[in-house]
Amino acid sequence: METYTVNQLVKDLRFEGFLLVRSSDQRTGSNGSRYLDMNLADRTGEINCKMWDGNVAPPPAGSVVKVRGLVQEYNGRIQLRVERLRAATPEDPVDLSQLVPCAPEKPEDMYQEIVDTVARFQREDLRKLVMEMLRMAGERLMYFPAAQRLHHAERSGLLHHTTGMLRTAEHIIAAYPFLNGDLLRAGVILHDLCKIEEMKSDGMGNVSDYTRDGLLIGHLVRGVAHLSLAAQQVGVEGEIVLLLEHMILSHHGEAEYGSPRMPMFPEAEALHWIDLLDARMNEMQSIMQRVPQGAFSEKIWSLERRLYHPRYEE
Repeated sequence: METYTVNQLVKDLRFEGFLLVRSSDQRTGSNGSRYLDMNLADRTGEINCKMWDGNVAPPPAGSVVKVRGLVQEYNGRIQLRVERLRAATPEDPVDLSQLVPCAPEKPEDMYQEIVDTVARFQREDLRKLVMEMLRMAGERLMYFPAAQRLHHAERSGLLHHTTGMLRTAEHIIAAYPFLNGDLLRAGVILHDLCKIEEMKSDGMGNVSDYTRDGLLIGHLVRGVAHLSLAAQQVGVEGEIVLLLEHMILSHHGEAEYGSPRMPMFPEAEALHWIDLLDARMNEMQSIMQRVPQGAFSEKIWSLERRLYHPRYEE
């Protein structure tokens, strides 16, 4: 049977393949019979699915299942009537990059790039601080996205965002040699680490919601609190801690975007613009991938404008 992606599914097409479970629930129909209601997805889209078998347990959200069924139409929208369903096994040829947006590099490689950067720091106290913050972040850093939507909303997106910023920072440091390079690099690594506390993400990098901590505190303030704790745990004190705290707190640039302080020294200012540039370029790249050359996108609410995809070959 030919393999199709979700965005290729049309009425009367038969489908068999692996999909990601976004949500699933057992429900009762008007005639009293129970059925399985699911939203299944791959990286191209999502489709509602019904399985008219009340004995099948709902697969957990974030898991991968293999399904077979017929594409139907209900109330003007396509729907998959599932005939067979099972959980994916380690032996199955599942390519996660086809099911969820993933960073273009392996998380292990990106994490090692960060660790290697820290190892080159000249200040031992700065190395201790950053490595303790990475330790506190733990294994979740390997799969966590950088956002629920918008930029780097992908599996391992936080690592992707951080390594992209580190690479840009190297050019900024070379262009402005008066900057304290290690302070800027440390700020890049630490600025978004507490997004791990701000969002609820499964191992696939899908964010279902913001956490209570994220809604009440947010990653900027929580980042400052975690840095203060890390400094105590590794015995580091002095202005270096205060500078990093300010960089975390001010990296959104102004109060309108969540920063209670604007950047007040050069490395903090550079961090703000590197963060904004990397986020914008990632978001624009995603938009260019779905907009044909010579065409305009819909209005992008986060950018407050439409984008044009140039005909570069001309």
